[in-house]
Amino acid sequence: MKNFYIYGRNTIVEAIKSGKNIEKIYLAFGSNPDFVANIYSLAKKFSIPCSTIDKKKFTELEKKEFGPGTKTQGVIALISGVQILSIDGLFEISRKRENPIIIALDEINDPHNLGAIARAAECANVAGIVLTERNSAPLSPVAFKTSAGALDYLPVAKTSSMIQAISEAKRKNFWVYGTDSNAEKIYTSEDFNRPVFLIIGSEGKGLRESTKKHCDVLLRIPLLGKISSLNASVATGIVLFEILRQRNFRVE
Repeated sequence: MKNFYIYGRNTIVEAIKSGKNIEKIYLAFGSNPDFVANIYSLAKKFSIPCSTIDKKKFTELEKKEFGPGTKTQGVIALISGVQILSIDGLFEISRKRENPIIIALDEINDPHNLGAIARAAECANVAGIVLTERNSAPLSPVAFKTSAGALDYLPVAKTSSMIQAISEAKRKNFWVYGTDSNAEKIYTSEDFNRPVFLIIGSEGKGLRESTKKHCDVLLRIPLLGKISSLNASVATGIVLFEILRQRNFRVE
């Protein structure tokens, strides 16, 4: 597991609360006093080294790790990598849930999409996310920032073969769904009261043909405008919350 830096106030607060292995937190001199006090208090509670550095050194660290122009909100943390599960490990975790949901990303290589999908998935209490080892967005600072802390809580697995992951999902009694703009079946017409393995394709190409062939059901989200596709994270959220709606989700 490679060490790397993450940034952003919410991202780092959630990383601390989740028990993420944080090596050190750096704050820019002159940051919001209330936020600084909160970070120091949380860091002390979890025995995480924390220091305030002058703006020049902080800016140098920003540029080195994230490039010029990145808005870190005056806080950066070094984390000791992210645990990546095997497919079997993720399915083992999911066994603790009734009718679990797992999201699989079929070669989505935009870290903003990865982070946004993770955010929607965590909010929907998804059991975990599966990434392909090739042509997949890395678990990068951008992905963590976009996820707003979701990647601190959401289990992540990687697979060398989406087809093998699908086969394993079927052996574990999951129904395998793929989103496809040309599918005949509209997503609201499906019964999701069962274990769900939902595969999301990249925005440019969608699901690969080899992936489509192994899905139990392909689902379409009807679009009424002139644009022919949705952002991958938006499509994910739409289907996820239809699943929750069908499962008698209520806001108290």
